[in-house]
Amino acid sequence: MLANYHTHTERCGHAMGSDRDFVEHAIESGIKVLGFSDHCPWVFDDEYVSGIRMTPDEVEGYFRSLTDLKREYADDIRIYIGFEAEYIPQLIEAQDRLLAEYPLDYMIMGQHFNDPESLGVYMGAPVYDESILIQYTDRIIEGMESGRYRYLAHPDLIRFMGDEKAYESQMTRLCTYLKSRDIPVEINLLGMSGGRHYPSDRFFSIAQNVGNKAIIGCDAHLPESLCDDHIIERGRRFAEKYGLEVVETLDGLD
Repeated sequence: MLANYHTHTERCGHAMGSDRDFVEHAIESGIKVLGFSDHCPWVFDDEYVSGIRMTPDEVEGYFRSLTDLKREYADDIRIYIGFEAEYIPQLIEAQDRLLAEYPLDYMIMGQHFNDPESLGVYMGAPVYDESILIQYTDRIIEGMESGRYRYLAHPDLIRFMGDEKAYESQMTRLCTYLKSRDIPVEINLLGMSGGRHYPSDRFFSIAQNVGNKAIIGCDAHLPESLCDDHIIERGRRFAEKYGLEVVETLDGLD
């Protein structure tokens, strides 16, 4: 891989390895551009503490560590500092205030929840309610319209088990919108490594029909994930299977 923009750190509570380990494994694998996009913190109104993302108090250390590594390894690799985040309208203003003073390079959208997670349904759990599917699509489109996010991570995260025609209708609407804005859909290598329901053949069949572009994301929670040539090759073959043009790098980060 030339670039990977989907990299987590141990701050999210479900990844392992130091920031430096991720950088050094990326260099070892030949990656030229490494984007860190750990799960972005929210400032919850009810003082809820998430178990799947860094806390607001950890943001300072995140940027300090990665900024230092960016300088140290400048001759070996280009490092960008970003976040993976949901689009949750009622929490956006507080998140913007939290991040306002930091040198944020980019964000990607990973719509794990449509509402604050203390109240909301996790999109990766079986969902039968068509209204949640529609809201998932609406939230993504509204978020992308805001211009905050560079691409859609694991677009097929929602595990809709209801009417297949409803799924096809909403995912066609989503893919058509993303194509109109030239926003790629991610082929998620963490999901491809096993134990998850994505990448989804039914979603990418729709993306093929619509003509979307794709980007391959390691979704690295371990440094070794950046060196797994077998999984990376599987991701490329998956894109070829569905005839999707692969976007290698994101424009406009410098």
